Amino acid sequence: MKVLVAVKRVIDANVKVRVKADGTGVETANVKMAMNPFCEIAVEEAIRMKEAGKATEIVAVSCGGASAQETIRTALAMGADRGIHVQTDVELQPLAVAKLLKAVAAKEQPQIVLLGKQAVDDDCNQTGQMLAGLLGWPQATFASKIVPNGNDATVTREVDAGLETISLKLPAVMTTDLRLNEPRYASLPNIMKAKKKPIEALTPDALGVDVAPRLKTLKVAEPPKRKSGIKVKSVAELVDKLRNEAKVI
Repeated sequence: MKVLVAVKRVIDANVKVRVKADGTGVETANVKMAMNPFCEIAVEEAIRMKEAGKATEIVAVSCGGASAQETIRTALAMGADRGIHVQTDVELQPLAVAKLLKAVAAKEQPQIVLLGKQAVDDDCNQTGQMLAGLLGWPQATFASKIVPNGNDATVTREVDAGLETISLKLPAVMTTDLRLNEPRYASLPNIMKAKKKPIEALTPDALGVDVAPRLKTLKVAEPPKRKSGIKVKSVAELVDKLRNEAKVI
């Protein structure tokens, strides 16, 4: 069974994001970048499938500029077998990424496509669902447990009311949630081995995909500063302020 894992390069989750002075976006110059944390979980799950004998090959794919190869190398160092880089300098939006991944999936014919449930930069939570719709495949989003079994898979999903367990036919698209696993650190020997693993270079034109943005960002701004709180002496005073000042009750 082949597993295709999509990985995205984002600003490191531990870095404070700063908005550009002109309001056109967030500052990425001289900022530490890393693999999206939910994508790390997807890579880890694919590796565990291979270690359990359920998967035979793991292919990591990333879309974006030349720097996206670093993210693919990280996936290879964790344990992926080879990489695919769809290189473009165009600003990629979820629909464009889903179309690119559909073309890659048509080329690679995987049984499972794993994605992080969302990226921590835009928080769109759309690509996995769009990809499943474009492919016409079953989907299991927000997965906290995945059990492949031949031509089927059982997936436990995180939902508002708790947990939902579903069974779906393969091939399928799955998106990973936080509690699925804890990603491993890449060891130094594996980092060195990753440098020799192949990364195939593709372009949107070669895949026949139009990645022109459909949405235009008008302005990016920081959220307003939170006002300092006050202390009240009694419940009656609290209720009075909520009713007459905040007007929320």
